[in-house]
Order: sequence, then structure tokens, then C-alpha cells
Amino acid sequence: MTEKLRFIPLILVVAALGVVAWSLLNYEENLLWKLQENNLFLDTSLFFKQQMVVPGGLLTWLGTYFTQFFYHAWQGVLMLCAWWALLIWLTSKAFRVPMKWLTLALVPVALLLATNMELGYWIYYMKLRGYYFVGTMGMSALMAAVWGFRCIPSKLKVAYIVVSALVLYPLVGAYGLLAVVLMGLLSWQHQEMKLWHRGVACVVALLLAVVVPKGYYWQLYYQTSLDDIYRAALPIFELDVPYHEFYLPFYLLGMFCLLLCLPVPAAIKKFFDNIVVWALCQVLLVAGMTYGVKHFWYRDFNFEKELEMRHALEQEDWEGIVRAAVDLPEEPTRGIVMMKNLALFRMGRQGDEMYHYRTGAKAYNTSIKPNMTQIVGYIIYYEYGQLNYCYRWCLEDGVEFGWRAEHLKYMTRCALLNGEYEVAAKYIGLLKHTTFHKAWAEEQEQYLKHPEKMDENKNYAVIKRLKMTEDHLGSDNGLPEMYLMNVLLDINSTDPMVQELTLLSALWKKDIGVFWPRFFNYATLHQGEHMPKHYQEAAYLYGHLENQVDISHMPFDEDVKQNYEEFMQQAQRCGGMTEEQMQPIFYPKFGHTFYYEYFLIRNQKIH
Repeated sequence: MTEKLRFIPLILVVAALGVVAWSLLNYEENLLWKLQENNLFLDTSLFFKQQMVVPGGLLTWLGTYFTQFFYHAWQGVLMLCAWWALLIWLTSKAFRVPMKWLTLALVPVALLLATNMELGYWIYYMKLRGYYFVGTMGMSALMAAVWGFRCIPSKLKVAYIVVSALVLYPLVGAYGLLAVVLMGLLSWQHQEMKLWHRGVACVVALLLAVVVPKGYYWQLYYQTSLDDIYRAALPIFELDVPYHEFYLPFYLLGMFCLLLCLPVPAAIKKFFDNIVVWALCQVLLVAGMTYGVKHFWYRDFNFEKELEMRHALEQEDWEGIVRAAVDLPEEPTRGIVMMKNLALFRMGRQGDEMYHYRTGAKAYNTSIKPNMTQIVGYIIYYEYGQLNYCYRWCLEDGVEFGWRAEHLKYMTRCALLNGEYEVAAKYIGLLKHTTFHKAWAEEQEQYLKHPEKMDENKNYAVIKRLKMTEDHLGSDNGLPEMYLMNVLLDINSTDPMVQELTLLSALWKKDIGVFWPRFFNYATLHQGEHMPKHYQEAAYLYGHLENQVDISHMPFDEDVKQNYEEFMQQAQRCGGMTEEQMQPIFYPKFGHTFYYEYFLIRNQKIH
């Protein structure tokens, strides 16, 4: 093989890292933002001690540290790629991978990328802190330990195995156990060691991999479940039941490491040194890794759209949320619809445009069963003034899945608006120990001594108008939209903004008897103003359906009346069809009207 060809694998590795970085920044910016919002790193000694009470704690501490840099996506991606580059180098050293086969060292990186990108909705339920970096750092520690085992004199190898098991397990968890097992297997390749010495090294390694976790459990890590001691620092994909398919990249990663421990006969080495065979192997390796990563990379339009809208919501970019809801190519999830409606409401356009966007309640495209509460529910509660529910879900999720910066920010907002300034001060104090949320926390600190300044904050001013006057907390059964609409139906208010919400909830309920008093209240509070289209449509439709309210003198827009007449004529022509059959026929002309919503969007599941 020529000298120039030897460097082709290095070029492939560098190119692969570049493509991955480009893909993450161009396609997953909102996901990376959400990861750091779901993360919490505090620069305190107490936080460090809290991570170290479980095996693998060092990895989670470092993982949360690096994950926070996804606040600026390019910084986090650059750090992740730097770790991968280090892992490739360590892998080549640990398993003595020559330059011409450096592409092999890219396999662990591809599998770790797959473990990150397969998550999807698991980002809301992942209990392992710093997940995006933990696997990479754990494998780096593993490779460094194995490389050290290769380098030390033969007479010290058994002692090295013992020390590694005792040191690595508390620091890197299961990755340390795998490193010890690999050392035991690699002992057989050291011909300078006597046969009995190799056997002892292998047996000691295997025994330590079994005994050390139990020993640490009984003496130190009693907070860790006995069932989890052998998978410390690994993600646990279990909710009500385990989801084994998400473990596959980890199984492949372990198998790859074990395969590298096998001795390669001289005849096979010679065969693969053939330039044609070598070139073919390079192509197959790159193609296989590309296919594998693409297969595991979770791509779902609604999931990505939810993240985009959620990012815009955090920035109070209401126009950005509405833009994201335009021309959806498939039925949206209910979270998308709720965020779109919220944005239109905050801009005063929901009554005119609510049905101009595609609606639906598509089930989440994942094998797990996400709850809308974790995805967007607690934020929706906050934005509609249901502070106790927002606080309650942030608190419960923090206890169940670990504290996140996002939890602390919303709990701070709720505490400030509820006048619980000592509670707010506690959360602000914690956030001041973060890197990227410190400025936000310092901004909120001014409201502790001068709560009247919250009236100058546009968001706080709106939430104070919507806020319930009495504490209210019950059970929403994990259905925030249904619960919220039912609560709003019972509100009587002279505040035009609050009263409009009661009218909108009446439209959502499709209850004629509930609609009319809300409609007349709205008309009274907005005398002299043009009545929004959808409210007109509902009044015109209900007036014709029951004839209990005289609508003959109401000033309906001509297009409202014309659309109604044409809709009913079309309905007569489609007599005998099911709603599913009628929807594609009616949608192009009437999909933007309340008539379509009332007759053709029924029994919609609220996932």
C-alpha cells in the first residue's frame, strides 16, 4: 500500500466528524437547545457531591457541565466533536489500530451518535444526567484504561486490573466494568506472560467485574437499586415497561469492543492488506456506519415542529410560533395546535385565524407513550395563568426525572406571580450558579424587592390578568387542554382578555347553551368593534341549528353567511358519506371555518 493511501482513513474520519457537526447544527438546533433546557449544572461543591453518591457520578457531573454549552449550539457541538476525536485517538492506541485501519476507530463514535439521536421523546423522560456526553466520556475513560493496561509491564498487569476495577467503577460505572473485562480478555494476547499468569489475569478481571459493584453497593452506594448496579451510568429505558430496542446501539458497542480483543491470525492480516480488499472494506465500513446512524436517527416532523415552536415560545416570539404552524404537511399533534392557539390569542388574532391552520391530534410517533404534560402542558398552564398547575408539574417532574433549568425558571416565575418571594429567591439563587441562566436569574432578582416592576414586563403583566384569583389545584388526569378548557368555561370576568378565553373555550366545547352567554358578554365588552370571524360563524351556525336565539338583526359579514350556505349545500350533495370521506372534499374551501370544525372534527382524541 502506498504512503498516500494510508492517510485516506484519517481523511474519512475528519470528514465524518465535519458532516456530523454540520448535520447537528443545521437539523437539530432546536433539539440541542431543548437538551440544555432539560439540563442543570451548578458550580457548587454540593452539586458535585450529589452526583458522586452513585457509581458513575463523575460522568454525570461532567456530562451536565458540557451539555449546558448547547445553549449556544455551535459550542456544544464543537465540544462533542472534540471528545469524539479524542475517543478515536484513544481507541487506536488501546487496540493498536494502524493508520490504514483508522476507520475502525470511527465505529464507536457512530454507535454513540446513534445512542444520542435515537432518543426522540425520551428527552422528556431521560433520568441519566448529561446523557449526550456521558457515553462518549465513559468510552474515552474505558479506552484510556485499556491503553494503560497495554503499556504497563506484564508483572504489574494483575495489580493494574485490581486497581482499575476499584477506581473506575465509582467514577465511570459500567464503562469501568467493561474496561476490566476487556483487560482480562487482552491478557491472552500477551505472549510474554506465562499461560498461568494470563489465566489468573482473566479470572481476576471477570471476578472483579461481578464482585466490585456488589461490594460498593453494600459499603457505599446503597442509594442505587441493586438491580441497577451493573448498568450504572447507562441510560435506563423504562417507563411502565422496558423498551429494549433502545439498548441495541449499546449492545453493538459492547460487541465491537469484545471483537477488537480477538487475536487476528497472520493469514487474515495478509488478506486484508490487499489493496483491493482494503479499499472495499473502507467503503463497506463507511456505508455501514452511515446506514446505521441514519437508521437510528429519530426524525419526525411533529417532534421537530414541537421543538421549534417551544423554542420560539421561550423567546416570546409569537409570530415565530404561528409561522411554524403554516402549511403543515401532516396532521399535527395536539401540542402544536395548543401552542399555535396560544400565540394567536396573545396577538389578539385567535378569533379570526384559529381555524386557518391545520388542526388535529395525531398520536406521537414513538413506541413510548408520552404525556402532553411533560412536553408542553406545564408551560401552557403557565401561559394561561394556571400557576399552581405549572408549579405542581415542574415539581413532580423534577423529583421524578431530575431537576432542570427549565423547571427552576418556571417555578421562579410562578413564585414571583404568587407573591412567594422567599421561594422565588431560593430558585433564583440556584440559577445564579449556572453559566447561561445566571443573567436571567439576576434579571428576576429585581422583582424580589420591587414586585411592582413586574407590571412593566409584558409577559408578567398578561399572566397577572389571567391568573386565578383563588388557589386552584385538582387532578387533570394528564390532559391539560381538556382540564384547562373546562376551568375557563366556569370563569365570569369583566376583563376583555379573560372573557375572550371563556368564549374560546365554549367554541372548543361545541356546547350551544354555554356559547350564547359568552358570546353576548364578548359583544358587550367590545361594543363598536368588529366581531371576529369565527365567533360570527359559531353564532350564525348555532342560530340556524336551534332557532332559540334571534340572529336576524345581527350584522354578520357576507362571507360568513355565504360560506354557511355553500357548506350546507355541499353537505346535502355528500349525504351518506362518513366524516372521514367528507373531510378531504370540504377542507380546501371550508377548512378555515368553524363550520368545518363543528361538523367534521369530532371525537378527537386528546393525547
